[in-house]
Amino acid sequence: MRIFLALCLLVMSGLTQATIKTQEIPYLSVDGTKMIGYYAYDDAIKGQRPGVLVVHEWWGLNDYAKRRARDLAALGYSALAIDMYGNGKNTEHPKDAMGFMEEVLKDSSAAAARFQAGLEVLEQQPLTDPNKIAAIGYCFGGAVVLNAARQGLPLAGVVSFHGSLATKTPAAPGTVKAKILVEHGAMDSMVKPDAVAAFKAEMDKAGADYKFVSLEGAKHGFSNPDADRLSHGEHGGPDIGYNKAADEQSWADMQAFLKKIFS
Repeated sequence: MRIFLALCLLVMSGLTQATIKTQEIPYLSVDGTKMIGYYAYDDAIKGQRPGVLVVHEWWGLNDYAKRRARDLAALGYSALAIDMYGNGKNTEHPKDAMGFMEEVLKDSSAAAARFQAGLEVLEQQPLTDPNKIAAIGYCFGGAVVLNAARQGLPLAGVVSFHGSLATKTPAAPGTVKAKILVEHGAMDSMVKPDAVAAFKAEMDKAGADYKFVSLEGAKHGFSNPDADRLSHGEHGGPDIGYNKAADEQSWADMQAFLKKIFS
């Protein structure tokens, strides 16, 4: 009897986990490039719920970014991992990643348009409450969501995980509408202390509602379990590394942040 009950519980648990649904959503950016978003939601939840955009690292729309969309769906959000490079392309080669990223960032207006295109796709999903949208980003994606906040997009909030903080177009006073959470590795050699100081000064001057969290012992890429492998891969890699404690703390910080801004 006990074995039977245990089996029933396992089956029920499996059914619960299986409520996370995913699908690829092709869409076009303003320049006509085909983008392929990855959408995730919990179909056990009825009706609309807040939406969260996920913007990938410089590696592109890979399995890690898609996993984060599923994680957000499990938390009850309508989540879309957007494609900033086109055709869903991604790589594990640092030189290719740098090339992809530089190609997008060479035209800031085009990069902003690609983010906007993904935002519109998320807003159009029947399960998304279009009045409650946030965005999170990793590495390159962190810079993208911070720039969206600088541009004054009507987002409830943005979260940057080990993101680049520098910008050529600092926020003007009063333009930042979104609340901001920055999760930064205290040992991040790719984002220097002067960049941190400049970012804080910029946000203070702009009058932004922001929180900056410095995670002790964490390097760039601290949230991605693949960071150690990518850092020491066959192609060589940047100074990045996974940090379980920082990953878990930053994710918990994000959950509290989202709960607050959507309340």
